[in-house]
Amino acid sequence: MLAPACTQPPAESRAAAAAAHAFVPDSTGYEHRPPQDPNGISKYYHGRQIAHVMGHEGADWLERPNRAEEERTDLLLQALQLKPTDVVADLGAGTGFFTFRLSPLVPQGRVLAVDIQPEMLRAIESTKARTHLTNVEPILGTTKSPNLPPASVDLVLLVDAYHEFDHPREMMQAVRRALKPGGRVALVEYRAEDPQVPIKRIHKMSMDQARRELEDVGLEFVENIDRLPQQHLLIFRRPR
Repeated sequence: MLAPACTQPPAESRAAAAAAHAFVPDSTGYEHRPPQDPNGISKYYHGRQIAHVMGHEGADWLERPNRAEEERTDLLLQALQLKPTDVVADLGAGTGFFTFRLSPLVPQGRVLAVDIQPEMLRAIESTKARTHLTNVEPILGTTKSPNLPPASVDLVLLVDAYHEFDHPREMMQAVRRALKPGGRVALVEYRAEDPQVPIKRIHKMSMDQARRELEDVGLEFVENIDRLPQQHLLIFRRPR
């Protein structure tokens, strides 16, 4: 059987594709047009269709037993090179999978667990009470802002969350303001360049796409830390 990319689409499909390309992004990079992928919304940013947000009903997937080994979260945390006094924002914290792994690494600092779903924050509060980790602070964000004070954060960690942001431009502008001068963003997303990564395409990002979007809000690309088996670990920073 021929691969879909090798076949010629029927005339009506070609017409639909041409109509899709007729949409032009506005000055913010956004477009509104019918979803190409049903797992996404009818909003596009710099040509990328935004994925649906995974609700709190998917909490079990975030805490799946093999996640740490599958994603090599140990390598990710080592690569962040955190200082004991750092203030870290876990943006899109979900159940706090990373929040509570970051906490011991910044014993004199803080971990700000930001999520837009109160149900996720209640799960984090429950774990915080059980573990007695006093440097964890749950924060209710919005779709446009993490609700963090200006110039207050050393690192913002985004793990498999950014591609679901309804308002990525506004959110990352707010993140930039929240970073201290020289503060970093660690963006972790499944690699779109690798067809072997068993994740739906809409839940992946390419390095080029990520750079285009984050550099557009004034963040500087620092490096691609190529250590993880399935994901990009891309480091950006706020200019000093």
